[in-house]
Amino acid sequence: MPALNRKLWRDLWHLRGQVIAIILVVACGVASYVALQNIYRSLIVTQKTYYAEYRFADVFAPLKRAPERLTARINEIDGVATAQTRIVANVTLDIPGLGEPATGQLVSIPEIRTPILNDLHLLRGRYIEAGHRNEVILSSGFSEKNNLHPGDTISAIINGRWTKLSIVGIALSPEFVYEIRPGDMFPDARRFGVMWMNREALGTAFNLDGAFNNVVLSFAPNANEAHIIERLDTLLTEYGGLGAYGREDQTSNHFVSNEIAELKVTSTMIPAIFLSVTAFLIHLVLSRLVSTQREQIAVLKAFGYTNLNIGVHYLKLALAAVTGGVILGTFVGWYFGYSMTALYAEFFRFPVLRYEMNPWVLATAVVISLSAASIGAIRAVQKAVALPPAESMRPEPPARYHASLIERVGLRKLFSLATRIIIRNLERNPVKATLTMLGIAMATSLLIVGFYFYDAIDQIIEIQFHQKFRHDISVVFNEPRPSRVRYDLANLPGVLRVEPYRAVPVRLRFEHHSRRTAIIGLEPTGELHRLVDSKMRVFTLPPEGLVLTTELAKRLSVKAGDTITLEVLEGKREIKQVLVAELIDELLGLGAYMDVKALNRLLNEAGTVSSAYLMVDANATDQLYKKLKSTPTVSGVWIPSVWLQSFNETIARTMGTSTSVIIFFACVIAFGMIYNGARIALSERGRELASLRVLGFSLNEITVMLLGEQAILTGVAIPLGYGMGYGICFLITKAIDTELMRLPLIVSNKTFALGFLIVCGAALLSGMLIRWRLRNLDLIEVLKTRE
Repeated sequence: MPALNRKLWRDLWHLRGQVIAIILVVACGVASYVALQNIYRSLIVTQKTYYAEYRFADVFAPLKRAPERLTARINEIDGVATAQTRIVANVTLDIPGLGEPATGQLVSIPEIRTPILNDLHLLRGRYIEAGHRNEVILSSGFSEKNNLHPGDTISAIINGRWTKLSIVGIALSPEFVYEIRPGDMFPDARRFGVMWMNREALGTAFNLDGAFNNVVLSFAPNANEAHIIERLDTLLTEYGGLGAYGREDQTSNHFVSNEIAELKVTSTMIPAIFLSVTAFLIHLVLSRLVSTQREQIAVLKAFGYTNLNIGVHYLKLALAAVTGGVILGTFVGWYFGYSMTALYAEFFRFPVLRYEMNPWVLATAVVISLSAASIGAIRAVQKAVALPPAESMRPEPPARYHASLIERVGLRKLFSLATRIIIRNLERNPVKATLTMLGIAMATSLLIVGFYFYDAIDQIIEIQFHQKFRHDISVVFNEPRPSRVRYDLANLPGVLRVEPYRAVPVRLRFEHHSRRTAIIGLEPTGELHRLVDSKMRVFTLPPEGLVLTTELAKRLSVKAGDTITLEVLEGKREIKQVLVAELIDELLGLGAYMDVKALNRLLNEAGTVSSAYLMVDANATDQLYKKLKSTPTVSGVWIPSVWLQSFNETIARTMGTSTSVIIFFACVIAFGMIYNGARIALSERGRELASLRVLGFSLNEITVMLLGEQAILTGVAIPLGYGMGYGICFLITKAIDTELMRLPLIVSNKTFALGFLIVCGAALLSGMLIRWRLRNLDLIEVLKTRE
């Protein structure tokens, strides 16, 4: 049907403004879905492939010291495929150009390269050579941050003595995809790195010849993890076992899996919101767009075209616009996804992290978009073709002819003629007005959701790094120290205040639930590390009992007043029963806290501490760091300002980047919705407005009549959009609920203001474009035909 095809091209050109707006709206919905879903799938595939190819262990078990002959008994445990013993030790490093002491984790590897669990992927350099006892292979992140290369040397305190280590290679390991120091919340590759070293050299240096202090296992098919861990713990108890754990609790995998779990939620929920809004807007816009061509449909029927011919024609019109959006959205989504994947590759240390387009993801986005367009177009055409041609050629009459509400109640004189016409038109088309208002509200809600993520990040930073962490430095000892160590710390250069604390690794059990964590024993009157909940309320520790974060309590299925079993994972491995005194709603991690004196009493200790928070004179930090570097009892230094920097470079950066794109998409959708609504309103009321111009009304007056209606709808829609956006934010806080992070429900006045300004800006720009079309309105042609 060449005639209808020519009409199709003319319609696309004539309606190019609306078509472009539809293309942009569809592109935003498709791009968000394609990008986030493919990022998630790419990370999942990469993680599984890397773990399999480099034999990531299934169980990890640290201990004090065990003879090598115990390996045979470990291998006999039912379900164990491979047991690999090794030596792991933390040392203090002196890095050129770094004032504060860094921490290195030494991990033993065979002198002759053979396949091992948690195998190495060499990026540069070579493997260690037999007989060269001080050669090390350095982790990739640490080498990049400190500009270290094969051939360089670094100094480490090994068994109380400074030792020069020669770097021969740079490598990756599935055990350290997320290169983070145990106990830290965020990675700091500048101050923490992994070094793989000759097994014999490490054994001699740490008095572990013929012995080991760490073992990793891989499973046989259908192995029972809980059974294997229980048997392994039983074997290692007499050798100072510190509690075996599976992949779920392995530090690197824990963080990677939590990030992927969070991405799974966002890659499903955020695109679902965008696609739902996009589908609604497409349906609304296209149904109104087709209804404006009611007279043309009647002419086509009069010339013998069937309902099917006409339906296919308008379906082509709808699909042409949507197809353009799908194509544009696919390319935008690919670019956004590729950029985000490159960002993840900066702190997830995979050998290769490829961004791949999944055809099923694209197919889903296409089906949703085309379905929405088809339904919108078909329903409008059905309504138009249902009338006889003669009836359809007449303009669609208003729904009702009667005085408006303000006229019926006697307020007519308070409003101008233009205002009364606006109100009368809204009353006569309540469904159309409601749908338009709902569309603008949905676009507004997307803006609120986009800016909400910035509010949540700012709130986390304020609570965690300004209200909770108030110390300058945290000093960690290599083993628990007596309480008098606080006086030694107080005498260090620049130290203004000392607050020791006790950190005890434990396994908490309640019924069939268990979780590995650490109990932090704090001074109840301490000021350098406070407990602050998600609503910024300072929490005071009770004199007895355990305080759990609500997230940890939820995973253990406990509540305040319950008694839980506490298995200490150090020393004598005592098992205690402890009352859960209270719960605190924290935003990061899974925490357990006690009054330090109560914790000491529980463990039958005389004021033992394992770390200390320090307030330090900023002018004396260099002297303090120099002193700490040479102190063998200090195993690490944690700096909250560095944590904040790391948080900004990892979690905040990834969320901020994706949020910026979401906000951009929301702005495009808001403009597309408002412009299309105004443009279609012009098409629907073209005859009426032209008639008013012929009757003597000015351009400004008819502009007010048309755009005033849109302004009222926009004004009512904005607060409705606020409510919808807040509700979506609430759902997001419930969905993004991982062990690593929970999002607070906070929407700032700045977010509401930005949403208001963007929507009003979109309305103003749309109004300027519509006024330009009104200025160029051909009165005679409009009175002849309805366009």
